Amino acid sequence: MLNQFKKFLFLLLQPSVKSFSALLVVSSWLGLVISGCAPSNSANTNTAQNVSNQTQEKTSLIRLGYQKGGVVPIARQRGELEKRLAAENIKAEWAGPFDRCATLLQAISANQADIGGCGDIPGLSAIAAGQELCIGAVQRPRPESLASAIVVRGDSSIRKPAGLVGKKVAVNQAGAGEYLLLKVLQKENISKDKVQRVFLAPTDAAPALYQGTVDAWAVWDPYISIAELEHGARRITTTHPAPTYSVMLVRNETAVKSPKAVKAAFRGLSKEYDWLNVNTAKSAEFLVKDIKISPAVAKRVTENQGPQLLATPNADDVTKIQKTADWMLEQKILPKRVDVAATICPTAK
Repeated sequence: MLNQFKKFLFLLLQPSVKSFSALLVVSSWLGLVISGCAPSNSANTNTAQNVSNQTQEKTSLIRLGYQKGGVVPIARQRGELEKRLAAENIKAEWAGPFDRCATLLQAISANQADIGGCGDIPGLSAIAAGQELCIGAVQRPRPESLASAIVVRGDSSIRKPAGLVGKKVAVNQAGAGEYLLLKVLQKENISKDKVQRVFLAPTDAAPALYQGTVDAWAVWDPYISIAELEHGARRITTTHPAPTYSVMLVRNETAVKSPKAVKAAFRGLSKEYDWLNVNTAKSAEFLVKDIKISPAVAKRVTENQGPQLLATPNADDVTKIQKTADWMLEQKILPKRVDVAATICPTAK
């Protein structure tokens, strides 16, 4: 840079250039060169401060992924979670809505979100497939919950699970629907080979049922309530023969590098569940806005779910989820065994 300055100075001092303004240019340019070449404690301090600020901003950010329905989008509408996190110098951002658990978990694994809630079945499937996820919190099963069922059309001759023999049943592959169907068949002593599983996402399974392409559909709310109240479908099962956990999954790197933000997010979400349990009517109103369902459907969904509680997984939870994972492996739903204890986030230990 100094060599360039010498050339520039030489040209400016030629007889053809005599104006005083040229000297001012030289003086100004020289000041810039010297300040750029010489070390400056102030510049270094500012740079270090900027890096520190960027690091602080990164570690204080938590991105909450969500599907339509559930506590996270309601928390987003309410705005209270953001306030709680802001009070701890943590910024909340939202990623979604995603159409289903599999898509949400792929987004978390791909660093598009940090936290997201799903059923344990798709969560275990994602972890078995190698996605970088850990279990940070759980909602324990409620055997009396009506939030999952096998449904048929209103005019169907199928009245109970035994009627599924020789029929086509829509399920989401390696997800809660397939798990529900297989558990129901096991309970009824029906060979799974006697029922044809048709692997469809909920958005495709709904029209397939209504149009008669499949005979039944193993699914969860809000799809159950929509099918019952708006399409005349009916249940052939009530409670789940093997109730499943809901899990909050965290990107592994986030759990390690931003434990404060992860823990704060779960504390805030736990308070959101407390609010939902007390304000069921208002919760239904939020569902209407979130997933564009009728008030009647939203009310039914809220009733079917019942009280909800977010908890840190304990040894008993790990044992029960491990039992589910091992059963899924036996049924060849999972490609390999999942060590559930090893998938618990460091923030939950």
